Amino acid sequence: MADGERSVSQTIDGGDSHDIQSLLSSSERDFLVRNNGDQVKINSLKGKKIGLYFSASWCGPCRRFTPTLVEVYNELSPTSDFEVIFVSRDKDDTSFNEYFSKMPWLAIPFSDSETRDHLNALFKVRGIPNLVLLDDNGKVSSNGGVRLIQEYGTEGYPYTTEKIKELKEREEIAKREQSLKSVLVTHSRDFVVSYDGKKVPVAELEGKTVGLYFSSSSYKASTDFTPKLVEVYEKLKDKGENFEIVLISLDDDEESFKQDLGSMPWLALPCKDKSCQKLVRYFELSTLPTVVIIGPDGKTLNSNVAETIEEHGIEAFPFTPEKFVELAAIEKAREEAQTLESVLVSRDLDFVIAKDGSKIPVSDLVGKNILLYFSAHWCPPCRAFLPKLIEAYHKIKAKDEAFEVVFISSDRDQSSFTDFFSGMPWLALPFGDARKASLSRKFKVRGIPMLVAIGPTGRTVSLEARDMITSHGADAYPFTEETLKELEKKYEEMAKGWPEKLKHALHEEHELVLSRYRHYYCDGCNEEGHTWAFYCNKCDFHLHPKCALEDNKETKEDDAKEQNHPTKEGWNCDGDVCKKA
Repeated sequence: MADGERSVSQTIDGGDSHDIQSLLSSSERDFLVRNNGDQVKINSLKGKKIGLYFSASWCGPCRRFTPTLVEVYNELSPTSDFEVIFVSRDKDDTSFNEYFSKMPWLAIPFSDSETRDHLNALFKVRGIPNLVLLDDNGKVSSNGGVRLIQEYGTEGYPYTTEKIKELKEREEIAKREQSLKSVLVTHSRDFVVSYDGKKVPVAELEGKTVGLYFSSSSYKASTDFTPKLVEVYEKLKDKGENFEIVLISLDDDEESFKQDLGSMPWLALPCKDKSCQKLVRYFELSTLPTVVIIGPDGKTLNSNVAETIEEHGIEAFPFTPEKFVELAAIEKAREEAQTLESVLVSRDLDFVIAKDGSKIPVSDLVGKNILLYFSAHWCPPCRAFLPKLIEAYHKIKAKDEAFEVVFISSDRDQSSFTDFFSGMPWLALPFGDARKASLSRKFKVRGIPMLVAIGPTGRTVSLEARDMITSHGADAYPFTEETLKELEKKYEEMAKGWPEKLKHALHEEHELVLSRYRHYYCDGCNEEGHTWAFYCNKCDFHLHPKCALEDNKETKEDDAKEQNHPTKEGWNCDGDVCKKA
């Protein structure tokens, strides 16, 4: 979501009506331009609904959103009073012209930087793409136009609070009265497509258990999961189960879609079908891959069984609540019976290795507290975390020899593994070891670095040992709930006598509130902090207690001002929005 894009009911500060003429004109100009050079008088826009589109050619998120806005605009413009005005954040006239040539709407001339800067400041645009929507009276109806266009398309027009509320109420009714047809059929399409291009009527799927597979070929987790889903699908079909899968592809490239579907044995919605994004919203998609299960009655049985399929395969079918109760009992029994050997031994793979390559039997580690360290040399957060883990490791080993770490690598080649492992004082699985995949599935490793704590009995103690090391260092050992409770008491004692609120020279705008934080960076000294911070919620500003409470702050104030005010032209992109650095 673009910075500054709030809920649909919110407007910018001082959301009074704006006179379009005075808003968009200058002392030397009373017109807007089209990409062919034609001029359009601003007074001809009076009474129209306006979208002010803050965007730039150099911004990746803008380039991805612009085609979507073009499609919506082209559908609305013949039958509505909707107009879009491009407010460029480009750096030169050539870039502006090239980008604007792809837009069918109007623009503030690039030469009028004063008006563009004024609009940017007036509407508090902190990130792009940003679409500010004005009603026919010039009043801001929403400054979250990017999100509204992405989620509702033309169906959301005129993008008022009332219209969006109506659509949401309609969706709630649809969910209560849901059927397979209401989910998959549109007014222009009553079929899905097979891998060989044939159209299959949705009616043929009624009465079956149907998995809606939300996936993207550009997302590694999806491509890793697809072979497992293929295996489960084919086994269930071989058994004669009444089961089908429909791919909901979130890819935009038709060639990639055809290539991917060609390797899949199931059905799909057509590429770039408008209902794909509608279903993302309808099922409140939060991650990929997602497999939504629709029961034989057309109702949603489960919002995502991807992890369950990875863990249990065909045993998860038919994905009913009763089946999940059964699987939970199996999982609980498995956890209670877990030993270190059941975790780390697979057939003849019954060892880990030391840095000299020697094999250490897993049996030598039984009875110890073990950390499984999922990491990789190519991963910057892994490299940043490693020194903290090494420091904690040495401190813990000094107190308790019955402790060990086992590195489980996600490196891409042997040399990277060897280089990374050479700086570690503990053990590892060999590079490319087959046990890595099963361990990642077992402990649901979705990101690295990750630390899994295994107790002396071989049972899992915590999946959050990384956070515990980050926050508490060696004090977190042995990573149990009891240890955390003791640490909580210690930190509550630490804060006794500190003020709940304070004013500080480094942040004079607002009071700073004493708050609990697992991990943050101090805006005073730029070092990491944890547990306690003096924090401003409005500005996302943190100070270490030591920085907030000490008397002499003049030097740090000067340093912070210098570090927190980069050049005006600097921007950072995070994939969804570009913000000024």
